[in-house]
Amino acid sequence: MVSALTTRRDLTDAAERHGLETHLRPWVVFLRAHAGVMRRLEAELEVEQGISLADYDALMQLALADGRLRMNELADRLLLTRSGASRLVDRLEEDGYVARHKCATDARGAYAVLTEAGRERLVEVAPTHLRGVDEHFIAVLPSRDRVAFMRALETVLDRLEPEPATPDARDC
Repeated sequence: MVSALTTRRDLTDAAERHGLETHLRPWVVFLRAHAGVMRRLEAELEVEQGISLADYDALMQLALADGRLRMNELADRLLLTRSGASRLVDRLEEDGYVARHKCATDARGAYAVLTEAGRERLVEVAPTHLRGVDEHFIAVLPSRDRVAFMRALETVLDRLEPEPATPDARDC
């Protein structure tokens, strides 16, 4: 029987022999940096404002979309499943920050709509989030590297984004 330690050591040795550790280092650093910044932003929002990062992001996405998004569009923007977005909207609806509006042309379709209370909450919370983004990300990224950093990430995004969909004639 092979122990976990031996297996781990064998994997590490194999990775080093094939140069994978060096090759994958940017990926690992990116994941760790992203997770660390997100955890810090989440903690600050919870402690200072009593709101989760997911709730804040939903309010922000709705505000950026003039206060209204189809539920599936909101899910896409939040990188959630439709059921995950639905549960998040349920919580925000309970708090009075979001309302659901049925689609006039599709009984199964619904919109998430930012309420006035949601806009007010977003205005209260945004300074904490923006300060955190600046402090934990923007300020630590040297200004001389920002353009190259953005260009590299945009290149990755460009390769991942699907072709623009043909507009659907339906309202929802």
